[in-house]
Amino acid sequence: MKYVLGIDLGTSGTKTVLFQQDGVGVCSATVEYPMSQPQNGWAEQDPKDWWNAAVSTVKTVLTKSGVDPKDVVSLGISGQMHGLVMLDENGEVLRPSIIWCDQRTQVECDEITEKVGYDNLIRITANPALTGFTLSKIMWVRKHQPEIYAKCRHILLPKDYVRYMLTGDYATEVSDASGMQLLDVPNRCWSDELLQILDIDKSLLAKVYESCEVTGHVSEQAAALTGLTPDTLVVGGAGDNAAAAVGTGVVEDGKAFTTIGTSGVIFAHTDKLSIDPKGRVHTFCCAVPGAWHVMGVTQAAGLSLKWFRDNFCAAEKETAAAMGVDTYELTNQEAAQSPIGANKLIYAPYLMGERTPHLDADCRGIFFGLSAMHQRRDLLRAVMEGVTYSLKDCLGVLNGMGVDPAQMLACGGGGKSPLWRQMLADVFNCPVATTVNTEGPALGVAILAGVGAGLYPSVQEACRAMIHVNAPQNPIEENVPKYAKVYEVFQKIYPANKEVFKELGKI
Repeated sequence: MKYVLGIDLGTSGTKTVLFQQDGVGVCSATVEYPMSQPQNGWAEQDPKDWWNAAVSTVKTVLTKSGVDPKDVVSLGISGQMHGLVMLDENGEVLRPSIIWCDQRTQVECDEITEKVGYDNLIRITANPALTGFTLSKIMWVRKHQPEIYAKCRHILLPKDYVRYMLTGDYATEVSDASGMQLLDVPNRCWSDELLQILDIDKSLLAKVYESCEVTGHVSEQAAALTGLTPDTLVVGGAGDNAAAAVGTGVVEDGKAFTTIGTSGVIFAHTDKLSIDPKGRVHTFCCAVPGAWHVMGVTQAAGLSLKWFRDNFCAAEKETAAAMGVDTYELTNQEAAQSPIGANKLIYAPYLMGERTPHLDADCRGIFFGLSAMHQRRDLLRAVMEGVTYSLKDCLGVLNGMGVDPAQMLACGGGGKSPLWRQMLADVFNCPVATTVNTEGPALGVAILAGVGAGLYPSVQEACRAMIHVNAPQNPIEENVPKYAKVYEVFQKIYPANKEVFKELGKI
């Protein structure tokens, strides 16, 4: 039996899963790490935390599974996208990584748009300049920390830093590189035109591969740390959402998924390049060679519920610990006791600004309609509903581009909640299903690893062999119009507060 390994480098932690070549999960391990917010709207992490978590989790799954490391033929890495990792000439980290949800770079985004031109930027990168993307972070460091920029010799994305530590290779792949805003997305290569306009040295960037291509193998040093062998291949892997698409089988036209992780995503595959000229959704190269995906992003999806849990659910945490269950099981039970609409309480999930469809770094979270009658269960339900409405905003843009999926697959931590999946089914008014294996991105990059190792001839064929879907949750007919009424009000909250958000940001 051959085995493949999937490493999923998330915002809150890294999860590593060992799979048989048929997609059956053997063993998994997770290590969490912190996120730092030095100022309002900033978000940073220490890349060494990612590497230490990867080493620990890989070592744990190999030890617990008892699998001979020689039988682990290949591995893939999935990762949070857009984070900026800067290394010096010796490969040492120069500063904490500015990660995807950081919002400090609006001035740099305006500068990019002015220098490159909005239409030209869309033509090259398929996306407008966004604070979440890596390019504006590079320019921020160049402007505000020139001494660090002067020492920089390599720019990597989070998962590609872990790859470097595993293999010694400076490499990336098309799906994650698409989110840097330096890639010529239609042609799947770095844009010399963009680099020249913005005066960025191309030598700082890693070599670009397709997601299932082999980029190297585990080094002797990394093998000693992790328990892997130097014969283990490492493939390109994928950005978290592209990996989740592979892990749920969304690798062909007409398929889509929703993920509720730290951020939330509506994702659809397309064999033909499709770009929203208004820049409300993102078009990236996907993990299937020669294909793309279109996705809308809610910045603070699972993050919203985690923020509420961490700050206002101490009792639930304590009870869950005593019962030996996940705190979210208890918060889901509480939320279910509140009716649809949370007793006329609506939550706008803009804790970290927003990407789709508003593209606004200044907007912030709101509980709208709060009154003395509301209880914690109402706030919990409002948070879950608000995230769902925000994802409905994303789906609406994709519908306008001709993407109208007959069924939605759900993944991510929020996708494991039957209550949240039913909300998605009722608000989207379409069936929502899950895959039998819920590992999502970890399975996705393990599938890519299997293709790279020659276990399967293509990504599509690997998915057909390794992924199975559970029966869907269908919309509850009487719930659909109830949610629709609340959604109408939700849609008015952002426009009514857009200018106020700007005023708040200036204080």
